[in-house]
Amino acid sequence: MNRIIGHGEEQVDQLLANPLNFRLHPDNQQQALAGAIDDIGFIRSVTVNQRTGRVVDGHLRVTLAARSGVETLPVEYVDLDEAEEAQALLSLDPIAAMAASDKAKLDELMRAVQSDDERVQAMISEIAEHEGMFDMLSLDELADKYGETNERDFWPVVRVQVSPETMTKFKAVMDSLPGDDEAEKFDALVSREL
Repeated sequence: MNRIIGHGEEQVDQLLANPLNFRLHPDNQQQALAGAIDDIGFIRSVTVNQRTGRVVDGHLRVTLAARSGVETLPVEYVDLDEAEEAQALLSLDPIAAMAASDKAKLDELMRAVQSDDERVQAMISEIAEHEGMFDMLSLDELADKYGETNERDFWPVVRVQVSPETMTKFKAVMDSLPGDDEAEKFDALVSREL
């Protein structure tokens, strides 16, 4: 049964927060969404129950819009009684969170995202860490697998997106270190022998 009854635009200051909304939005989530919105804009409408006038989905989008001076947001109207509204609040995000991840597709997707926004880069790193995509063998496991060798032979290669400003700062620090060997400079930087 389709409960969507329309679409429109609403003034941000007229969107009513739902008193039963149990979701808290930690700073890292707020920063990630703000970065995504700054990069690509608003791409999801806020869901509002026509009967009560309350937000069912999109509380953080409304908050961020209000903070940044956005006056209107796209809205999807649904027709729910109060019990159905409560069930929608309870189920929307938790059902989405039940999804599993195809790590190969996730890796491909993360490689496709090109953003200089540090908040988006932090989000990508958090997703990769949460999904266990940085799992590495211990040095003992590496020795068992490959035989005795130099620890440096097994330094992980991790793809990190950094902003041009951060890369400029990194290059300046590397250039300020003594010597010509980039690997030795990086070793000194990592071991903090500056």
